Amino acid sequence: MDRFDIAVIGAGHAGCEAALACARMGLRTLLLTLNLDAVALMPCNPSIGGTGKGHLVREVDALGGEMGRAIDDTFIQSRMLNTGKGPAVHSLRAQADKRAYQQRMLSALFSEPNLEIRQGECGRILCEGGCVTGFCTTTGARIACRALIVCAGVYMDSRIIIGECAWQGGPQGLLASCHLADALRELGISLRRFKTGTPPRVEESSLDFDEMEPQEGDHPVTPFSFLTDGLLQNRARCYLTYTNEQTHRIIRENIHRAPMYAGAIHGTGARYCPSIEDKIMRFADKDRHQLFLEPEGLSTPEWYVQGLSTSMPEDVQLAMLHTIPGLRGARVLRLAYAIEYECLDPLQLRADLALRGLRGLYFAGQVNGTSGYEEAAAQGILAGINAARHVQGKSPVILGRDQAYIGVLVDDLTTKGTNEPYRMMTSRCEYRLLLRQDNADLRLTEIGHAVGLASDARLARMREKKQAAQDAIARLKRTWLPKSPELDAWMEAHGQAAPSASVCAADLLRRPGLSYDDLAGVDPGYVPLPLPVREQVDIALRYEGYIDKERRQVEAFRKAEDQLLPQGFDYHTLSGLRIEARQKLSAHQPRSLGEAGRISGVSPGDIAVLMVWLARREQAPGS
Repeated sequence: MDRFDIAVIGAGHAGCEAALACARMGLRTLLLTLNLDAVALMPCNPSIGGTGKGHLVREVDALGGEMGRAIDDTFIQSRMLNTGKGPAVHSLRAQADKRAYQQRMLSALFSEPNLEIRQGECGRILCEGGCVTGFCTTTGARIACRALIVCAGVYMDSRIIIGECAWQGGPQGLLASCHLADALRELGISLRRFKTGTPPRVEESSLDFDEMEPQEGDHPVTPFSFLTDGLLQNRARCYLTYTNEQTHRIIRENIHRAPMYAGAIHGTGARYCPSIEDKIMRFADKDRHQLFLEPEGLSTPEWYVQGLSTSMPEDVQLAMLHTIPGLRGARVLRLAYAIEYECLDPLQLRADLALRGLRGLYFAGQVNGTSGYEEAAAQGILAGINAARHVQGKSPVILGRDQAYIGVLVDDLTTKGTNEPYRMMTSRCEYRLLLRQDNADLRLTEIGHAVGLASDARLARMREKKQAAQDAIARLKRTWLPKSPELDAWMEAHGQAAPSASVCAADLLRRPGLSYDDLAGVDPGYVPLPLPVREQVDIALRYEGYIDKERRQVEAFRKAEDQLLPQGFDYHTLSGLRIEARQKLSAHQPRSLGEAGRISGVSPGDIAVLMVWLARREQAPGS
C-alpha cells in the first residue's frame, strides 16, 4: 500500500492549487486525476478573472498560489474591467492560451519534489475511528493518507446534453467519474444535482471580423501576480457582435426542443450565466444580446462564442449561429452542450472546508456548488492549507469576511449554502473598499508566509510596498503648499479652482481628477513612485473617509466574530430559541455569534437569546 500525507482527488483548478499548497508546505502529496490530459483544463472559456473573480485570483497569488503567475505567463489579451467606477470594483480579466496554460500548470506540478501525479479514479474512501485513512482506486490500488481533499469538479455522474441526445460523460469528450458519488453517499454525505453549459467553438477562418467590433486589450497590461515584473504584451484581439430578431425567432420556434424546457435537464443552472434560450425567454423585451468572440489560443483555430451557451439540438445551433453578423458562414468545431453533475451541499462543511463529523476529509471547487475556475482555485488553496495544517497538528486558517473575498466565498457557502452554482461578485462583499484587488498582498501575504507558502522575498516585497505608501502619505499630509501665482496657474491647468490660502498636498489628491503624479509640477518633495505604490497613495487619500467608515464597520463585525460559541452544544436545550433556530444551530455548530447570525433560519431574536445565554454562561461559577 502506498502512503502519502495528503491525497487530492481531481486536478482541475481547485485540485492543482490544493496539491501545490500541500506539497510546498512540506507534505508528501498525491494528485489523482481521471485523465492527465485534463490537468488544469479550461473546458469553458479559457479566461481568468472578471468582476469579483479577479479579486480571488489576486488573493490566491498573495497567499502563494500558482494561478496568477500561470495566467501572467500564458495570457493573450488582458483588460481591467469596471475602470469607469471606483477602485473597489476594478477587476482584472485575461484571455488565456488554453493549451499553454495547461502546460504551464503541469510544469509547476511536476517540478514540486513533494508531489506525485497519477491517472486513476477514486472508487471508495476509507475511514477508521471517525477519520479518513485513505482511498481505493477503481483498478484496485489502496492508497493510505492522513487527509484527503476532494476536488471532483463537474465530473461526478456527469451527463452531457445536446438537444434530444444525452450521454454520460465529462467536459470536452472526457470520461465522467462514475464511482465517487456513491463513495460519498456511503459516508452519509448529501449530494444534489447542478447544471452548467458552454457555447459552441467556431473555426477562425470561417469568421468575418469586418462585421464585428474589435475589442482591444489594455496598454500597459496589469499583471495578476504581485511577483510579475517587466512589460507584458497583448498578443490577440477579441471581437463583439450581437444576436438579432432572426436569431431570437429561431430559438422561440424551437424552444420545445430545448432540453431545459422539454424537461430533459433536472439540474439547477447558474442564474448569472444563463443559456441563450433562457435569455430570450426571460428577457423577451430585449431585441439583441452581446456576444464576444475570443480566441482559445495562438496555436488553435478555435474561437469561443461567449454569451451563446446552449443545449439546443445541432441543427438549431447552426441555424441561429448563421443569423449573427460575423458568424453567417461560421463552421462549428465543437457543439455547445449542457452538463449535469452531482455536487455537495456545502452546509455540510466547516469554515476550513473540512467535512463536519469526519476528520481529515476536505472539499474544494465546483464539487462544493460553485462555478468558475477562480472560485475553485480560491477554495483549493484554502483547503490545501488546512489539510496540511491538520496533518501538522496545527489550527486551521479561517479567512473572515473582513479579510478576503475568499473569506466571503467560503462563509457564504458554509453558512448560507447555495441552491444554484455560486458565482463570486463584488456585490457579495460588505467591505469591498477595504478588500480591493490592488491590496490583496497587503492583506494576505503575511498569512501565506506564516503557513509556508509565500516566500521571504515575497514578504519583503510586500512590506517594502506598504512602507513606501505609508511614508508617501505621511509626507503629503505634512506638506503645505503656500498660495502663489504658480500654484494658482497649476490648479487652473488641472481644472481646479484656485485656493484662497495655503493647501495641504494630501488634500489635493482628494479632489476629483488629480493623482499623485500630477503633483510633480507643484510639490517640492515629489519623487516618482512605482505604480503599485502610487495606486495605494491615490486610493488611500481619495477615499480616506469611506475607508475609515468601513473600518469602523469591521470593528463591530469582529466583536460578534470574537464571541465564540461552544462546539458540540445541543441547542435544543435552549428553550428561548425558535424550533427552526435550534435545529439549524445544532446541525451547523457555528464558531461564533456572528456566524450564527448569518445562518438562514436564525433570526435577530434568536441571536438576542444567544447573547443573553452567553453572558450568563460567562458569569456562571467555574466558567
